[in-house]
Amino acid sequence: MTEPRWLDEREQLAWRSLMKMQDGLTEFIERQLRNRCGLSGADYQVLAHLSEAPEGRLRSFELGRLLRWEKSRLSQHLGRMQNRGLVSRERCHADQRGAVVAITPRGSDLIKVAAPQHVADVRDVLIDHLTAEEMAMLVTIGDKVRERLAALEHKH
Repeated sequence: MTEPRWLDEREQLAWRSLMKMQDGLTEFIERQLRNRCGLSGADYQVLAHLSEAPEGRLRSFELGRLLRWEKSRLSQHLGRMQNRGLVSRERCHADQRGAVVAITPRGSDLIKVAAPQHVADVRDVLIDHLTAEEMAMLVTIGDKVRERLAALEHKH
């Protein structure tokens, strides 16, 4: 077994800063959504994808792919959202084994209220405090990390 390549001080500072930023952003956005609209971040993601889909409907596997969730997580979460009247699930007419998830009128009303507040929070906490160069760098870093993750997932 090879000796681990420990992070030097600069690398450790960058890593910990990223983790603190990610945790802080997630906590802030989740709290805002929950307090204002009674939605979790996961609820918001589901409703946002459905609200942007044709007729507010997506096949379950398509929604799972967009969210990058495993089938069991998606199924459990959709069940909770269905119980709250935010989404409905039905059999797919083209493929009887598949299911279609649809946003309900209640879910649609909620995302219409939540989305403007959510984007205002994203602007307030991040976007409006970065220069154009910093935003471009953030995109570059995000793309580079996602490409590496995809390559590592493909290897395994």
